[in-house]
Formats: sequence, C-alpha cells, structure tokens
Amino acid sequence: MHITKKSGLTGKVHTRDIPVKPEDYADWQFGQNSIQECIPYLSADDREFLMTGITPEEWEAAFG
Repeated sequence: MHITKKSGLTGKVHTRDIPVKPEDYADWQFGQNSIQECIPYLSADDREFLMTGITPEEWEAAFG
C-alpha cells in the first residue's frame, strides 16, 4: 500500500510502499488499538513512518 506522509522531523513529503493490510491500517487510524497491536507484522521502521512520516534515512541522519 502506497502511503504518503509529511515527515515530522524535516517537513519533507515522502511516499513509501508499506506492506500493510488496508483493514489493519484503518483499525489503527481509527484508534482500535496501538499500532503494535494492529500491525505487529511491520518493521519498526515501517511503523515509525506510519506514525511520524520519518524515513529510516532521516532517522539515521538525525540520530545516528
């Protein structure tokens, strides 16, 4: 699923292809449970992107 988000760190807009089931993504967006409970099969990087729009590359550049 292609997800476009604005980075909370840099303000840049990024689109990533995240292997998330639409129904699981919707459950999380509508507050059914935490992202870890709704989408446990995603990597931490993918979950971070969904929550904040921060890419792994931005995270590495900012926090090493």
